[in-house]
Amino acid sequence: MTSQPDRKALTRAAFAAAAVLTVVTVAGAAPGAGAAPASPAGTPKLKLIAASKAVTLDRWEGEPGVYLDLGTYVTVDGAPLELNVTRRSYKDPVVARQILRNGTHTTSRTLPAGLVKDFSGLPGFLEVSVKNAAGQEVTRSKGTFCPNNASGRLRPDAPATSHYPESCSTNPFTLGSVWGVEKGWAANSSTVDYDKPVDLPVGEYTAKVSVAKKYRDLFGIPDDHPTIKVTVRQTGDGGSGGGTSGGGTTGGGTAGQRAASPSAPSALSDPHAQHSQHSQHSMGAGHAGHHFGPRGADAPTPGALSHALEARGLAHHLGDGLGHTDGSRVAPALRADGRRPTGRAGVPANVPKPDLRSLPAWDIAVTDGEDGDVPGKDYLAFSANVWNAGPAPLVVDGFRKPNADLMDAYQYFYDAHGKQVGYAPTGTMEWDPRIGHEHWHFTDFASYRLLSADRTRQVRSGKEAFCLANTDAIDYTVRNANWHPYNTDLSTACGQQNSISVREVLDVGSGDTYTQYRPGQSFDISDLPNGTYYIEVKANPAHRLQETDLKNNVSLRKVVLGGTPGARTVQVPPYDLVDAP
Repeated sequence: MTSQPDRKALTRAAFAAAAVLTVVTVAGAAPGAGAAPASPAGTPKLKLIAASKAVTLDRWEGEPGVYLDLGTYVTVDGAPLELNVTRRSYKDPVVARQILRNGTHTTSRTLPAGLVKDFSGLPGFLEVSVKNAAGQEVTRSKGTFCPNNASGRLRPDAPATSHYPESCSTNPFTLGSVWGVEKGWAANSSTVDYDKPVDLPVGEYTAKVSVAKKYRDLFGIPDDHPTIKVTVRQTGDGGSGGGTSGGGTTGGGTAGQRAASPSAPSALSDPHAQHSQHSQHSMGAGHAGHHFGPRGADAPTPGALSHALEARGLAHHLGDGLGHTDGSRVAPALRADGRRPTGRAGVPANVPKPDLRSLPAWDIAVTDGEDGDVPGKDYLAFSANVWNAGPAPLVVDGFRKPNADLMDAYQYFYDAHGKQVGYAPTGTMEWDPRIGHEHWHFTDFASYRLLSADRTRQVRSGKEAFCLANTDAIDYTVRNANWHPYNTDLSTACGQQNSISVREVLDVGSGDTYTQYRPGQSFDISDLPNGTYYIEVKANPAHRLQETDLKNNVSLRKVVLGGTPGARTVQVPPYDLVDAP
């Protein structure tokens, strides 16, 4: 069953699909086909193009404007475009380096300091000017370019698949990203801010697009100015909106489908809105208007998750070689065994293990609670993420005995070739029947506490069970990072009420964001005095999971409560250089 369609979500989903298909029609190819060799010079040739001379943009009834989905692309030839973007800690600025490969050796060059400030892409890359039929400029904007955006091949001899990640992370506590476009591919350069539609009345317009001079000089991009005719038409709130024209899009898709925008997170892409969105498929029409509070799961955190982790895809590991740049090999994405392990439990001493680490909490706000919470109370809601720094994935299977309410959980261990070499009991999984959950939770993954100012006393506990999913790319530069994790939302991981077994995986480099806007998960602060507190996020609290390091499992985020009952406030100081309240 599905929820009522979200008009923005349908528009974004349609655009993301159309954006790829307007560039090329990708011919069939064997899964895992490799990248073409780099050019001798190892320097990519970039060019800005428009997929069509004209696009039609729909202005939905009741919406404040349109989204400039112009269908422009950056083509890459001669060699892959690859950038490594990292920060050593939250006290250090982001540093971006271009990786150059000439087939025999690898070099790099550091981009100018301050050019790249976060992990969402190259800021101010695209410049767009829109004029009306009278030749008057009605809007001008600059946009960020994520090289990992919706892409496609330019010609049949280009690599059959892209081994680069599928998004640019917008998690505020990301540590490392890899951006790339394969040789012979094009990446969508349209940057659409779905929180800020452009107020263009119905009519005819002309859009001129160009690359900012600083990037033309940096990457040797020609000074091209593609011009696109733009038709804005009115579309009724309940209509399908028809088809597409050129790179433009109209409504479409399936009710309840999550969005995937080309450059910005969708309104439904907050990861657990992944938990809540998963539940929307199960709730039925009767819950279509379910209320999740003023900043609850129906209105997820802007920028919490980059769009392409929404995309399904095969977790092919292409192997290192000419034109291949990931530098590590692990087994393909793992699927549930479907049967309880046999033999003596045990784990070889030298087997690779995961390393779970907690990120500081963010998206912190006072709410009035959720359905299922006590009316009239004040709650402190937040987002939290536990990620896996590797070098091995966390793999947990649950097995259900007949007529049992709990599953027995086991952690599995694999060698570098993907062969299972051990397993160990690791707690239980339980079915959560509450609205907004309705899936199997692993009970020993993480816990939340609200601590006193001196950090010695627990004043509130938000301990909660979890269904694991690879919602955020936290650091894709760590060893064995999987750039194409299999389970990127809960529909692949959580199981059904009648499931006999469940497999939950947290892959290397990825994290699982849980937005604490679900019933019973936020902190009740109604009777707490004003003052300073700390939100503690703790991974593997009972140490039932085996990992490489147990000393980095805890993070703390300072908050200052104020206000009066029914009107409580919260202030969140920056965390080193990260100002993400």
